[in-house]
Amino acid sequence: MTKRIFYPIIFLFQIYAANAQHIDSTEAVKLTLDDVVNMAIEQSPSIKYRQNLNVNSYWRWKNFQANFRPQLGLSGDLPNYQQTNQAITQPDGSIEFRQIAQLRTTADMSLSQIVPQTGTTIYGASSLYRVQDYNKNTINWSGSPFYIGFVQPLFAYNWYKWSRMTEPLLYEEAQRDYIESVEEVSLSAANRFFNYLRIQTNYNLAANNLKNSEDNLRIAEVKRKLGQISENDFSRIQLSVLNAKKALNTSSMDLKNADFELKSYIGMDQHRNIALEIPTEMSLFYIDPDKALAETLANRKEAPEFERRLIEADRELVKAKRNTGLSTTLRGSYGTSKNSPELAGVYEDTEKQQMLKLTMNIPILDWGKSASAVKLAESRRDLVLYDVEREKLNFEREVVVEVEQFNLLKDQLETAKEADKVSENGYMISLKKFQNGEISITDLNISLSEREKGKRDYISSLEDYWESYYYLRILTLYDFVLNQKITYINPSLSVR
Repeated sequence: MTKRIFYPIIFLFQIYAANAQHIDSTEAVKLTLDDVVNMAIEQSPSIKYRQNLNVNSYWRWKNFQANFRPQLGLSGDLPNYQQTNQAITQPDGSIEFRQIAQLRTTADMSLSQIVPQTGTTIYGASSLYRVQDYNKNTINWSGSPFYIGFVQPLFAYNWYKWSRMTEPLLYEEAQRDYIESVEEVSLSAANRFFNYLRIQTNYNLAANNLKNSEDNLRIAEVKRKLGQISENDFSRIQLSVLNAKKALNTSSMDLKNADFELKSYIGMDQHRNIALEIPTEMSLFYIDPDKALAETLANRKEAPEFERRLIEADRELVKAKRNTGLSTTLRGSYGTSKNSPELAGVYEDTEKQQMLKLTMNIPILDWGKSASAVKLAESRRDLVLYDVEREKLNFEREVVVEVEQFNLLKDQLETAKEADKVSENGYMISLKKFQNGEISITDLNISLSEREKGKRDYISSLEDYWESYYYLRILTLYDFVLNQKITYINPSLSVR
């Protein structure tokens, strides 16, 4: 019985081991910087959140636009039944309580339209009213077949007028912010790419150093037997092997962590093996600061944002003045109405129905409340003017400084690339000389340190260059390689 259970377990274990070996032996997928950035844009978990934010701004804009379109509505009570004792005023002024049992039904259909320039509401409507009295066993109809009217606030704050100036700017900000957020994902992907690349380089250096150290140890063991090497130098070579193993183990753990972080960010299967390619094949280019600044002002969300904030400051000042002074509302309507015991009679020989009403609210004594509210709005407006001007100057200065730094990084990268080649060649020469007994282990270690420093400096220069490039794309929302404005289509909206 035990064997029957044990054999299937062994069989399953062998299958699992074979699968694990197959996974480990899977050929590594080579990824360039562009591959990683594109994968992050297409399938990163971070991009989904930004797409949803953009969808939210889209529907806010659609909701705002709907405010200025005709609104058709139907309201009423269907039905409204009452059976109760109700106080009824008599012709002589006395009050008597009477038992009533009534079924009331009302319906009102209206079509309204806002005139945003003046804040006027214009409407046309039709209403019908039916009352069935169960005590008297009667049915009466009343209604207005047709009437039109308007509501016009006078000397009041007009929300519709100001919102037509600010909401388009808010929507434009949201669209530019979406493009900027996608570029931020690109920069984050580039950061993780070079973090992985830096650790991958350290791992490759550690593996190569261990191999060379083990070769040196084998040569040193032969020389030791021949008496051609001192015990001190032999111990140093042994120590170099141990240090190389320690460095390789540390680099291996760092590489696993960087591998998990990169794959998680770009939405890649954790079981896939990857190898990053150093972006050496690239054309270094110069960016004109004036061109970059012009694209920044044309493409970034700050341009409509600054304009919107200035408009909002003026709006709040006007709002403070209008809400603290004379407030009047003019209402008027014209139509027809009729009462009848029959439904058809409501629409025959109708009578005119007219209304004109002016409502006023005049503050007389408010102990300086109105004046202080206006002064506060004026002060806030001045503060916004100052903040916008200061932020605009700082933002423009940031763009110019970043462009200048990017242009300097081009020369720095070329220098680091040459230094990497020189240090690599120097190490290979020193390694051969050491194995031939021409130099000591100390000299070889110095050459090794120069080689590692040159390689790391080159990777670091590459990272600085590309991160500066992607940051400039964020600042300008402009592609300086293709010489065109950066645009992205939100897939969550493209299907609508």
